[in-house]
Amino acid sequence: MMEASSSNSKKRKVSEVYSQPKDTGTGTAAGTQLHYAVDTLKNNNGQPMRLQDLAIMHNLEDDPQLLKAFKEHSRVAYDPRTGLYSYKHDFMVNSKVTLLTEIQKHSRKGGGVSVRTLKEAWKDAPTQIEALEAEGEVLVTRTAKDGTMKMVFFNEHKLDSPSVEDEFKKMWNDLVVPPEVELMRLLDAEGLQATQSEMVIPKAQAGKKKGSRKGAQQRARPTRIMNTHLKDEGIDLSHDFNASKP
Repeated sequence: MMEASSSNSKKRKVSEVYSQPKDTGTGTAAGTQLHYAVDTLKNNNGQPMRLQDLAIMHNLEDDPQLLKAFKEHSRVAYDPRTGLYSYKHDFMVNSKVTLLTEIQKHSRKGGGVSVRTLKEAWKDAPTQIEALEAEGEVLVTRTAKDGTMKMVFFNEHKLDSPSVEDEFKKMWNDLVVPPEVELMRLLDAEGLQATQSEMVIPKAQAGKKKGSRKGAQQRARPTRIMNTHLKDEGIDLSHDFNASKP
């Protein structure tokens, strides 16, 4: 029993040596602290934060080098007038108007904007994008699987294309395509011809092969006997010739 208990204690010691530390969500290394501090700004729904609030969670004020790295981070914006810090998103949007402005500005460069990126900058972006789509201001692409919005483009055609009057819409919808026989007659009356479809050449059957040697060998080739005048001299050409011995 003593040996069994000692072996169990050894196993516990080994497992304790190789056990991983618990993830508390903060970390102690400077790089980890910097990452969590910037991530806190990012997930604050676009709202700026005081340094004191960040310092409580990430010990920024206690480490001068960490504080310097935080202020110089490419994703951190500092407002000296208010003394607040905010996260630099790819797009600075916080309303429907600024959202449409950013989409239009980006579309002029020849591309759309990721809906996911806009949502990171402003959590209400997807709802406002759907509203802009209903108004015809933007065009949205969606995934085929579940219809999730993927990319959004500014609808440039709405600016320079006038709307079609209802009178012309009615005239277009009232047009009736005649039956095929009548259509051919009308085309002929106008000296026009219908486009002919390309004739499809049927493929040869795969089972049949040209020039099969086996079949040619099985068929007997007819033989034509020549020099029939030798038959009168007693020579039969249908058999092998045996010369008589002298």
